Amino acid sequence: MISIPAHTLNDGTTIPALGLGTWPMDDAQAEKAVSEALNIGYRLIDTATNYRNETGTGRGIARSDVPREEVVVTTKLPGRHHGYEETLASFAESLGRLGLEYVDLYLIHWPLPRVGKYVESWKAMIKLREEGLIRSIGVSNFTQEHITRLEEETGVLPSVNQIELHPYFPQDALRTFHTDKGIVTESWSPLGRGTRLLDDPALAKVADAHGVTPGQVVLRWHTQLGAIPIPKSADPGRQRENLDIFGFELTPTEMAAVSDHPQQRIGGDPEVHEEF
Repeated sequence: MISIPAHTLNDGTTIPALGLGTWPMDDAQAEKAVSEALNIGYRLIDTATNYRNETGTGRGIARSDVPREEVVVTTKLPGRHHGYEETLASFAESLGRLGLEYVDLYLIHWPLPRVGKYVESWKAMIKLREEGLIRSIGVSNFTQEHITRLEEETGVLPSVNQIELHPYFPQDALRTFHTDKGIVTESWSPLGRGTRLLDDPALAKVADAHGVTPGQVVLRWHTQLGAIPIPKSADPGRQRENLDIFGFELTPTEMAAVSDHPQQRIGGDPEVHEEF
């Protein structure tokens, strides 16, 4: 079984350096994929209310032979449930679907600045953490401005910000801000979903030099940046390949080669994107 390094979050908890994403799996696919991934060696599982697979994810965790306390389970608050009381109710529903007594990491999925209720949701999440129902609280797709507002109004910084991050969109400024604030960066779409990234000849050259695949090179790039990639895969062979990135190291020149792409965002802009 592959051993995965861990990061210590600003609240003292730990999180594996690579996880399994589950979007856009349905419940049946998630149950199978999560169970297989845990048995391979994954210990970080990422879902969300809006993925509509929390039930399957929970069943996959229950099906595996891995003790619950060894698994870091992440889910996310949807936009339609922003607000203090709404967040408390939404979290209870997520917990019920997952079939768990607590969640390790709970994230606000999108900030929805036009709606303007993410601070109220954050206050509810602080309460849930104090009650022991959540181990760590964080955000997803938040900008520096959004995070600064959370800190100014509550005094509590997120442990994690899960953002779009890949070689076409390396988010240098936001990652630097995270480092300065002690926030861990998680990467969604770490392999540049929908792009030609993995066909890049420069990437193939780096992969050949290490006897690995282009995908493994990109995931290794994330970990050397200090980010936690959460690639989605339902295939056990690909899951194992994605996890097996801790036996080689990219040189500074190779890191630069992986980063040498024009900027290309593939997801929504957090300033205007709304997902309810």
